[in-house]
Amino acid sequence: MNDAAPAPTPAPAPRKRARVRAPELIGKGGWLNTGGKELTLADLRGRITILDFWTFCCINCLHVLDELRELEEKHRDTVVIIGVHSPKFVHEAEHAAVVDAVERYEVHHPVLDDPELATWKQYAVRAWPTLVVIDPEGYVVAQHAGEGHAHAIAKLVEELEAEHEAKGTLRRGDGPYVAPEPVASDLRFPGKALLLPSGNFLVSDSTRHQLVELAADGESVVRRIGSGERGFAGDSFSEPQGLALLPDGRVVVADTVNHALRVLDLDSGAVETVAGTGRQWWQGSPTSGPALEVDLSSPWDVAWWQGKVWIAMAGVHQLWTWDPAEGTVGVAAGTTNEGLHDGPAAEAWFAQPSGLAAAGDRLWIADSETSALRYVHPTDTGYAVTSAVGTGLFDFGHRDGDAAQALLQHPLGVTALPDGSVAVCDTYNHALRRYDPATGQVSTLATDLREPSGAVLVGEDIVVVESARHRLTRLRLPEEAVRVDAVAHRTQRAATEVAPGTLRLDVVFQAPSGQKLDTRYGPSTRLLVSSTPPELLAGGEGAGSDLFRELALNPDVTEGVLHVSAMAASCDDDPANEYPACHVHQQDWGVPVRVTAAGASRLPLVLAGMDDEG
Repeated sequence: MNDAAPAPTPAPAPRKRARVRAPELIGKGGWLNTGGKELTLADLRGRITILDFWTFCCINCLHVLDELRELEEKHRDTVVIIGVHSPKFVHEAEHAAVVDAVERYEVHHPVLDDPELATWKQYAVRAWPTLVVIDPEGYVVAQHAGEGHAHAIAKLVEELEAEHEAKGTLRRGDGPYVAPEPVASDLRFPGKALLLPSGNFLVSDSTRHQLVELAADGESVVRRIGSGERGFAGDSFSEPQGLALLPDGRVVVADTVNHALRVLDLDSGAVETVAGTGRQWWQGSPTSGPALEVDLSSPWDVAWWQGKVWIAMAGVHQLWTWDPAEGTVGVAAGTTNEGLHDGPAAEAWFAQPSGLAAAGDRLWIADSETSALRYVHPTDTGYAVTSAVGTGLFDFGHRDGDAAQALLQHPLGVTALPDGSVAVCDTYNHALRRYDPATGQVSTLATDLREPSGAVLVGEDIVVVESARHRLTRLRLPEEAVRVDAVAHRTQRAATEVAPGTLRLDVVFQAPSGQKLDTRYGPSTRLLVSSTPPELLAGGEGAGSDLFRELALNPDVTEGVLHVSAMAASCDDDPANEYPACHVHQQDWGVPVRVTAAGASRLPLVLAGMDDEG
């Protein structure tokens, strides 16, 4: 027996971190939210800097903006978040559009406008969103792609604060953020509009977190509904979008950032939550059940069709339904994979569906990230999805004519017209387009509409929500199309050159400090790989639990896109805690590749951590 007091447990040694000097921040668009000051990394020395590579079309990027708000507030004296705006679409490279997006989504930190992806390339970023953490001495210490990393970054920030406080290299104080001057207007970046039985309009005033009822003139404010502050209690909203009239005369609202459906009683003004918990849906969560017990993810639009409310669930690239009679929700179409794939509803792929319009036996869909117009229709065995316009994630533009070769650019709204055709709010082309199923032709009805995001029919007129002009605009439906010079684009991202034969895919994931992979119920990681065209891969596609894969490239296909979806679950590493807190990290990549003899034989994609082989 040893009566000596036990030796104290030594403190854990600090995690050894790679020392990679952070490249300078450059972007031809300049800086926003700095009061006109040009920032450099030297200006940020002594602070923990988090670079958020984002683009404003990307729903996952918008999720990350919301994830970072608490961290940004809690560590305001030690942490500087820098948004690096890295565009996918041509419209997103316009400086004025970035200025609008920064206000629209309430970005309260400096933003570097990088229209040519210069800083993106310097940091070897491969996906939106990507977060890069730079320590107070100017070294990159971590990289995270996708969503669900806020808790890990918060832990890392606490470690860096302690480490650099002890070294004397931490500098506390106010950051470089300078708020822009507020602008007065009745609407601020409205999202969708609904024609009420009274002849008035109900508009989702998204940036002001309210609904606004306008008189029949589309201008005079009748009343405002909602507190005007972000919130979920009472009548508060958080960036509401879609609106639909229910058979009982009430209005269902897609309360987008609250991940919920709300119902408004037009007579009393009362607001009730009918679906969603206020929490964001993650992989592994229930996909059906009692409406108030199932998480949703960024519902963007709603429509009454086939006896249910159909939901454009932009956050997970699916369509869901809410059944008011049964009080249930469930997935109706889509796999959560991001892309354009038609067929039976359960097998279809979408990419941020953002607009819905019911018309007889078709539910039309504005599928924004594929720049596509699609529809759901009943079949003998259920429902199927068909694309009318659009080819995939990377092709977009403004081209009329036969639907097979016509191009849109990130449409957010669709409206059924009396003659059986549909009007498309072609948001990033600032245009109203028309698709006629009878002829298969696409035409342009109007141009010079600033980011149209929704439209409603009023007699022989169509009233368009001009989101970036903060107003409703009434147009007479034209009998003749507007002639527009055709333009076609592909995303600016350069293709990754890979060698023919076997390609080693490595998804890099390092569990956050104090956590470990959660293996209590089986594998805690998931990897899903596919390609466009499917013939690009001769082997290696499909699902598995390892975060690495040997991919066999088809020698007859020289370019395409690899679609990679990865997920990892990590939990607090504390044996004394029977119920440790667990977190899901996930990201989808669409990686354009070109097969060349001098290409790489390894493709690393960082989910969280640093690529030690890079």
